[in-house]
Amino acid sequence: MSFRATILTLYPEMFPGSLDLSLAGKAREAGRWSLETVQIRDYATGKHRNVDDTPAGGGAGMVMRADVLARAIDDAAPADDPRPRLLMSPRGRPLDQQRVRELAAGPGAVILCGRFEGVDQRLIEARGLEEVSIGDYVLSGGEPAALVLLDAVIRLLPGVMGNDASGEEESFEGGLLEHPQYTRPQLFEDRPIPEILLSGNHAKIAAWRREEAERLTRERRPDLWAAYKDGGK
Repeated sequence: MSFRATILTLYPEMFPGSLDLSLAGKAREAGRWSLETVQIRDYATGKHRNVDDTPAGGGAGMVMRADVLARAIDDAAPADDPRPRLLMSPRGRPLDQQRVRELAAGPGAVILCGRFEGVDQRLIEARGLEEVSIGDYVLSGGEPAALVLLDAVIRLLPGVMGNDASGEEESFEGGLLEHPQYTRPQLFEDRPIPEILLSGNHAKIAAWRREEAERLTRERRPDLWAAYKDGGK
């Protein structure tokens, strides 16, 4: 069974976007994953087909309506659909590599891209949406975040990366940031490749890479380093 993604959005033309290029694009052509977009406005009613309304209690902006979104979700993913239902939201749980791996191991995902001030809370609760954030900043909509999430997931699907070991040695896979990488030329602007990497001693190279990964994690991500020290060893 291939990974199946369904995107609910007001801007379906934003997809597949970058996901139609490089490894992700080739994998979609090969049938390793599929993408369906759903235009939320198709489920609105009335003359103006409104998908949003003013916030209850007052305030700036508009809120996406629960009734419109419920119709869209129920049509795109009936109750027996096993795929998780995600809402891209800056207040969601931060997306990490562990969650990416879990999603890649599943049948796919139904992803709602929010707009305006957000989504009616009753819809989130009634349809069991998992709120997911890609960082502590606000975008104009959930579409770019959905592209980021899918890019991270698709590259882990079986057969997508030419060398599966590449995914095992990257940042976050072992709780650490990735070690520095080097390639030809051997000398660049008076900066040589570290001698250890040219030694041919694989044990020493592995130890150096581990030390560098630990050093970078300590310096740049003390939160990851603390978690690694507590349970990563």
